[in-house]
Amino acid sequence: MNAQDDLDLAQRMSRVRFGGDGLVPAVVQDHASGDVLMLAWMDAEALRRTLTEGRVTYWSRSRQEYWRKGDTSGHIQTVRGARIDCDGDVVLLDVEQTGAACHTGTRTCFDGDERDLRPVGA
Repeated sequence: MNAQDDLDLAQRMSRVRFGGDGLVPAVVQDHASGDVLMLAWMDAEALRRTLTEGRVTYWSRSRQEYWRKGDTSGHIQTVRGARIDCDGDVVLLDVEQTGAACHTGTRTCFDGDERDLRPVGA
């Protein structure tokens, strides 16, 4: 990256409102289907890596370390686009998903009847 790219990236990232813990939620959406695949967390460095490397990097709150999706599983997420919501406090990642998105091996983290929370009376 050249100096202009660094400045442009810094300006775009300055619009993200990280929480008091330095993290922002990242909603991950499949580029082809539009399905929501998962939700994870990013700090500024994880977001910077994601936007510059083209592969998604997250911050693991439980392990307190970075993890790049697919490095151990082969289930890679390639970035096709990234946006913030109107308040700047949520990142929406548009990804090309290779393999399962969920660590349980399902296509999304929302697959399966056991995850259904239907409203009362529905």
